[in-house]
This record gives sequence, C-alpha cells and structure tokens, in this order.
Amino acid sequence: MSDKKTDKEHNRLSRIYTRGGDKGETSLGEGRRVSKSHPRIEAIGAVDELNTWVGLLIQELKEQRVMLHKFKEPLEMVQHNLFNTGGELAMPGYQLMQEEFTTELETLIDEMNESLPPLKNFILPGGSRLASYCHMARSVARRAERNVIASREAGEDINLPLVQYLNRLSDFFFVLSRILARQTGGEVLWQQAEKKKLD
Repeated sequence: MSDKKTDKEHNRLSRIYTRGGDKGETSLGEGRRVSKSHPRIEAIGAVDELNTWVGLLIQELKEQRVMLHKFKEPLEMVQHNLFNTGGELAMPGYQLMQEEFTTELETLIDEMNESLPPLKNFILPGGSRLASYCHMARSVARRAERNVIASREAGEDINLPLVQYLNRLSDFFFVLSRILARQTGGEVLWQQAEKKKLD
C-alpha cells in the first residue's frame, strides 16, 4: 500500500485558514452555509469554550497535584465527549452522543457526591483557584446547554442525548467544585441579605 497522501488528505489539518469565512459565514457538515452568529454555531462555540476550560482544569490539577489520580481520567473522558458534541453539532443528521454517556456521568456524580456532606446553604463560586475553574466550567456548560436549546427552538434538529449530556455536565462540575474547594481552601457559603418588604 502506498504511503502517499492526496493533497486533500495532506492539507486537512495543516492548512489553518481558508478565507471561506471572511464574509461572516461558515459551512456545516452537510454543506449548508450559515452565519457565524447562527444558533447552531453559537452552540458549537460554547462547547469549544467549555472544552478549553476543562483542559485548563486538567492542567491545574497536574500542576497542583491535587487528587489527579481520581479526576484526570474522568475529565479527559469529558473532553473527548465534548469534542464529539461539537462534531455532532457541526454535522446535522449524524449522532455521536449516546444515552450511555449521560448514564456514565450520573454514576460518577453519585460516587463523588457520597463523599460530601449535605448542602445546608448555597455556595459561591470560589474557595480556591481549582474550585473556581470548576465553577467556570459549570457556568459555561449551562450556557452551552442554553445555546443548544435555542438552536432546537430555532428549528435545528438536535439529538436529545446531546442535550441531556450537557445538562448533567453542569451537575458534574458543581459536585467536583465542592470536592476541590474542600481539598484546597474551603467552600464559600452565601450569606443571605436581610429581607425587606416593599411598600
């Protein structure tokens, strides 16, 4: 078998710019051209941003050597699933995300949550840098979910397992933020302001 690659194969990942989006449009997997502000593209961008935060979180865990043995593999799995999520959003008519991905995440959330005391108050995003990165991932996961739902409401065909995974992912990052905060600085509890009845 020849090792030669066609020009198309050779340039698939090595060519950085194409000039195809210089007028504010981009292509989806089925060939449709849409605005870069299209709801589906907004969803793809939010998922990409979320994956970036997960990568930063993994690196921070490595550098701080905090419970890396427990969370490196699950977080890397999340990164792969998020890349699949972006791929599915970019290719209408195809499905990459499966229901079992959410089931696996739920099992992990339940296992993690067993080690935590019950919440008696709301907590604020913070406690440590690691916990704050988790909260950033949690909030971006919520935005990605909103963008995906907005895309569905705009008439785009989005598979339900993808929506379910993003919904559960924010729960995963919330529980992980609690664990990391308690390991690296302590949870910051919300202090409710005094209620005043309006006249």
